[in-house]
Amino acid sequence: MRCPFCSHDDTKVIDSRLVAEGGQVRRRRECTSCSERFTSYETAELLMPRIIKQNGNREPFDEEKMRAGLLRALEKRPVSIEKIEGVVSQIEHSLQATGEREIESIRVGELVMDQLKLLDQVAFVRFASVYRDFKDLNEFREEIDRLAEEPETSSDD
Repeated sequence: MRCPFCSHDDTKVIDSRLVAEGGQVRRRRECTSCSERFTSYETAELLMPRIIKQNGNREPFDEEKMRAGLLRALEKRPVSIEKIEGVVSQIEHSLQATGEREIESIRVGELVMDQLKLLDQVAFVRFASVYRDFKDLNEFREEIDRLAEEPETSSDD
């Protein structure tokens, strides 16, 4: 690592320890040229995959776009911002955990629907109606019937 004082390229590590609940490594370093000491922090960089849209276009993952879709589905529903942010984090973690560089948008939509189904069933049906492009009342009814057949999964606190 380059010394921030003299810009020399060679430094040695004097001490290392985990910080931030093990999510970061703190290192004390000393420059081999000027002997100045400084601290560096290392974190793992987990990149979000690019999204392959249904028309074949590729775009970067947009957390705000996903959050806006969730908020639209959850509008006027009794769900806290903390729970919504938890869902956003869970989906992002799931996407990073795939280890893939690109992922189809349909898989992202399915992850969102899986989380909404657990969080709020009304919001799930709202999101699904737009995402799956329901054409008539029967498609709504079929989705609600499928939801009613599943064991209770709501996380009411």
